[in-house]
Amino acid sequence: MILREKLFPPSLRVTLLTKILILVGTLVTVTVLALGYYFNQHSADQMKEQKGEQALHIAQSIAGMPAVVEAFELENPENIIQPIAEGIRQEIGAEFIVVGNLESIRYSHPVEDRIGEQMVGGDNERAFAGESYVSEAEGSLGPSVRGKTPVLDIEGNVIGVVSVGFLQEDVQLTAGEYLTDTWYIIGGLLAFGWLGAGVISLLVKRSIYGLEPHEIGRLYKEREAVIQSVHEGLIAIDANGKIQTVNQAAAQHMNDDEALFVGRDITSVFPHTGLLEVLENGKPQFNQDLWIGGEYVIVNRVPIYHNHTITGAVATFRNRTEMLELSRELTKIKEYAEGLRAQTHEFSNKLYTISGLLQLSRPDEAIAFINKEAQVQQDSIQFLIYNVEDTLISAVLLGKMNRARELGVQLEVESESSLQSSLNEDQREHLVTIIGNVVENAVEAALSCMQERRPTVRIAFTDFGDDLVFEIEDSGPGFKTGEHTVWLQQGYSSKGKNGNRGVGLTLVQTAVDELGGTLSFEESDLGGACMIIAVPKAQPGRGKLPW
Repeated sequence: MILREKLFPPSLRVTLLTKILILVGTLVTVTVLALGYYFNQHSADQMKEQKGEQALHIAQSIAGMPAVVEAFELENPENIIQPIAEGIRQEIGAEFIVVGNLESIRYSHPVEDRIGEQMVGGDNERAFAGESYVSEAEGSLGPSVRGKTPVLDIEGNVIGVVSVGFLQEDVQLTAGEYLTDTWYIIGGLLAFGWLGAGVISLLVKRSIYGLEPHEIGRLYKEREAVIQSVHEGLIAIDANGKIQTVNQAAAQHMNDDEALFVGRDITSVFPHTGLLEVLENGKPQFNQDLWIGGEYVIVNRVPIYHNHTITGAVATFRNRTEMLELSRELTKIKEYAEGLRAQTHEFSNKLYTISGLLQLSRPDEAIAFINKEAQVQQDSIQFLIYNVEDTLISAVLLGKMNRARELGVQLEVESESSLQSSLNEDQREHLVTIIGNVVENAVEAALSCMQERRPTVRIAFTDFGDDLVFEIEDSGPGFKTGEHTVWLQQGYSSKGKNGNRGVGLTLVQTAVDELGGTLSFEESDLGGACMIIAVPKAQPGRGKLPW
């Protein structure tokens, strides 16, 4: 590639447009000129043939004249034959009309001084044998096309020969005059051909988006590199539902070679694919569950448009477990960040309050304020330390308390709440997702009705019995009968359409399902909704639950 760049720098490369123009234009030129040459030669041959036939007919007419035949019996036949022959020659425009006897002695000739001399050409033998024919020979006036016929007496004996000729040079000039218009046509065809070559080259160039071959090759390699390097599986189909592209990640999900799928009907590989539906209605589908190769994946499907027409569709998918683990990690990070931010904001306000009291020379009140706030924070921490065994769950609850306090929401934890059971890693991660998202939704619901009542969220939890049970209720607007099923749909949000909305409760439902638990809704005495989550306690040796 480097050597090619040195030998053929971009400034010296011939563009595809120029290549097509030269190729098509040259092809048209060669074709038109070849046809013109053939037509020219064919026309010249036809003209020569016509002149030969004309000469032969005139020769036969002269040979059949009684005056000519009778003149052969006279002592000076040229006195009769020469005027007749010259009169006819001048009338028809022939180059010569020569009448000779059996010894090839001329009785007529355009040049009178040559009368009585030997005929030139040496092609009289067939005429002396009684044959009429057309020949080409070089006579005293030059190369010519001749019509020759014998002169017969009354008894049918050959007594002489008549030769009528047209110079080949004159024949070619006459043919050229007839072909002048033809060359104009050929010139027009050449101009039209080059114009057509230019149009074709422009159309070809436009069809490949104005790219050069080396640019197309580079883009293809880059496209393949990008497609194969992405971790998500990718499948693209055309407008007929035929698979056009499959990357390695997608092939690995199906435990097969990617080349085996290209060209096959999508339904033969994925019987329940939604790509055909996307082809029909042109509506993209996001975050859909699909069972592929023995595992659940999260699928996104979008149509491919060209000039406002659907030309195909593409689907990307990723292992659902990986996506949920990533979501849980992000949820934990978000909880930590929100907790720290809430504490920072809250204590910043309290520091300003303390600073103000000190500036007002009220140290006793400042000390009392510090003790009160420290006691409130310490009470919350002590409660969680003594009543919640798992530190990660305690951290999430403490973060939500601080977050609610910052937003002006009263978050209460029932004093009888207790969670002393040991949790495995799987349950810890899922419960962080559940508690974080449910409490967050409860706080937002309570804030939405703060004009009607004090925003309040109440949390209760217990591990008494065989299950871990959590109750989170709020003072929000509540729900109508059957509405909670809509809340759990992928992408639904009561806060309006937004790319980041409508995911939390779906994650909650998924996490509860993976733990083998249940999720139910009741009306809260706070005026809003009460969500009850029950999951089995951790079992010895229990790992991640299957899909």
